[in-house]
Amino acid sequence: MTSAGMQEFEFLDVDRALEQIGDVAALHEMLDMLQASLDRDLPQIRQLLSQGDVKGANRLLHAIKGFIPIFCTEPLCAHVASVEQISKAGSAADISAAYALLEPKLQKLQAEIDAHMV
Repeated sequence: MTSAGMQEFEFLDVDRALEQIGDVAALHEMLDMLQASLDRDLPQIRQLLSQGDVKGANRLLHAIKGFIPIFCTEPLCAHVASVEQISKAGSAADISAAYALLEPKLQKLQAEIDAHMV
């Protein structure tokens, strides 16, 4: 359990988010927005990469990199930043390989958000 008495997760850091956001109601609203964004963006990134659209994938990865530090553990933040950096100059194959390792973690984050919101 965290100091706030909430369940600990591998990727979702509720204490960190509460520290930055300030109250539980606002946190839940923002987690809903995060979940909606991930629901929309994760499949889009996969599709863009399958089409070789590195610029489009970078745009979505950049947005994820921007908001993930509010809610997540440092290792996930670093992994997102690394993949986003690769997407700035790497080939579609390089980015696809890097994203293939990141996507399951982001999907687990989604499951953790769902578990927290219950």
